Amino acid sequence: MMRSETRGLWLGFLGVAIFAATVPMTRLATGDASNPQLSPWFIAFGRAFVAGMLSIIFLAAVRSPWPKGRMQWTSLSLAVVGNVIGWPLFLGMAMRQVSATHAAVITALAPLATAIVVACILKLRARPLFWVCAFLGAALTMGFSMLRAYQQGHGFALETADLYLIAAIIFAAIGYAYGARVTPALGAEQTICWICILGLPITIPGTLMSWPQAPVDTSAWIGFAYTGIFSMWAGFFAWYRGLHLGGPLRVSQLQLFQPFLSILIAIPLLGEAFDPTALVFAAAVVIVVMIGKRHAIPK
Repeated sequence: MMRSETRGLWLGFLGVAIFAATVPMTRLATGDASNPQLSPWFIAFGRAFVAGMLSIIFLAAVRSPWPKGRMQWTSLSLAVVGNVIGWPLFLGMAMRQVSATHAAVITALAPLATAIVVACILKLRARPLFWVCAFLGAALTMGFSMLRAYQQGHGFALETADLYLIAAIIFAAIGYAYGARVTPALGAEQTICWICILGLPITIPGTLMSWPQAPVDTSAWIGFAYTGIFSMWAGFFAWYRGLHLGGPLRVSQLQLFQPFLSILIAIPLLGEAFDPTALVFAAAVVIVVMIGKRHAIPK
């Protein structure tokens, strides 16, 4: 029978693979400056509204108990701020301005941000080599992503969209950390469902107020549907379960693969170019993650 840690790593990778499509799918939904589609506000509120409706059905079907205690309600509320509002809103604002490949430049920092926030919030202590690997993995991923951005003429300077992306990953890290905090008590699936439901008082009026006033392409609706069903909901089933079984510090480092997967998905979906050097960087990241996860055991 597969060990819990191994199952957690596989589930975490499945979650990362689902999340990897979020950036190109969001770009598909928002369009670009020359051909705008759905607004970032509608995508942020609307996708959470879709996930909230699915969550009500799921929790009713499994007869899930309500969260208990101040800690659980507070953690869920902070996860709403991070995963339901902050991450999708700032990501959507950025994707109007940059390509999916360029977005990988900044979102490559997500594993490091998540590990730091999780360690602080959950008061976990890892061995020094884990942090060395975390920083090295982030540096490798950033180096690759920045090289891709430079090759496509974006340069290395931070743009307004880059600041949006930095804000997005900070919010995402906070959401992941507080979601992981209550997962052992509530269960992985119940955690993301309660997060989505608690966001409904904001996402329902937000969706109605930002509803598109002009027709948009079918492809934009497909991208939006993906972000609502998979990015905001189903992906977290695997992700939170993986964090719980495999350990937050270990599993969080699997996010290092996300920029590479995003770029691969963007090739057929958005017609973006592929750089063979991705294979070299990916191999290096795999080695770093394998070393790092062995030293993520709290002291």
